[in-house]
Amino acid sequence: MNVTQDLSFFALIANAHLIVQLIMALLVAISLFSWTYIFRKMFAVRAARRQTGDFEKTFWAGGNLHALHQSAGNNREQSGALARIFEAGMGEFIKGKAAYAASRESMDLGAVLDGARRAMRAAFQREMDVLESHLAFLASVGSVSPYIGLLGTVWGIMNAFRGLANVQQATLAAVAPGIAEALIATAIGLFAAIPAVVAYNRFSHDIDRLAIRFESFVEEFSNILQRQSR
Repeated sequence: MNVTQDLSFFALIANAHLIVQLIMALLVAISLFSWTYIFRKMFAVRAARRQTGDFEKTFWAGGNLHALHQSAGNNREQSGALARIFEAGMGEFIKGKAAYAASRESMDLGAVLDGARRAMRAAFQREMDVLESHLAFLASVGSVSPYIGLLGTVWGIMNAFRGLANVQQATLAAVAPGIAEALIATAIGLFAAIPAVVAYNRFSHDIDRLAIRFESFVEEFSNILQRQSR
């Protein structure tokens, strides 16, 4: 190996072994996907918090529940997750009451409330599935990327030491470029993993707090329906 060769970052990547280059390219692609999901999830969680806060203010202001149900149904995409949970529960409650009125039977309040609660729980699960989408990918990137980078480093170091077989005198100057090329793979792996881990932990915390707010609302709204139906 020539000790005067270019040891700049891009030159090391260009001179790396083909397998190491493929691993670097894979890590760069993973990192790009990871950052895409990070920004998308950041905007989604921020919007969910804002929409949840807005709906809670409107709901607890004491307005008419039927009017609020109509409004939530007309703006399902913009109203937010909590409004859709409310719409599911209120809609099922109205349908249950209407079914008993049509059959002219005495209303079984417990059955109607159970139906509304089940509808809200189902809507809650759907909303949580949406909020938690791509979190598993970020977790996988955070846990696997360092090992993928380490694989590239090990392969690169093996290739560098194999190259010493054709050198009369093994010196640090002869092996250093190959090792430097290999270590770049680990650096790229860490660059992909660290933001993914930080983002996963942050988003998991924020989504858990939203889930607590949703579950609390389901219980509180169920109590309100029970009181109003007596």
